[in-house]
Amino acid sequence: MRIGHGYDVHRLVSGRKLILGGVEIPNDRGLLGHSDADVLVHAIMDALLGASALGDLGSHFPDTDMSYKDVSSIVLLKEVRELLRRKNYSVLNIDSTIVAQSPKLAPYIPEMKENISKALEIDPDNINIKATTEEGLGISGTGDGIVSHAVCLIERI
Repeated sequence: MRIGHGYDVHRLVSGRKLILGGVEIPNDRGLLGHSDADVLVHAIMDALLGASALGDLGSHFPDTDMSYKDVSSIVLLKEVRELLRRKNYSVLNIDSTIVAQSPKLAPYIPEMKENISKALEIDPDNINIKATTEEGLGISGTGDGIVSHAVCLIERI
């Protein structure tokens, strides 16, 4: 078994949709990035890539490659699933945290779990997503951005 950790942060800006876990969340600002800037899925992908010693998100999906411009991170997550399969790894579980002062994310977590479980072809019960704030501190606490952490456990099959 192998453990991986992922982390991502993106700035909130006007004129972008807020996408987290593949869910469009009503908000006056969205996350700035080359893709859809889904910090939750990015952190999960980095955890999976790290656990399997496959590098990081930027090495597989560079922001200099226009084919990834505005791409859904769920599409990229499916590609990561295939990379793991080629190395004979299976995902056992994922635990993740989204850090955002607003909006309230609890109502969207079941759909996020469903999107991620479908993309990885694992049971939604093997995915945990939590949402918290930084009590007014840091980039997420000031409302300037959103942060996400993820850990995963994988095994060779």
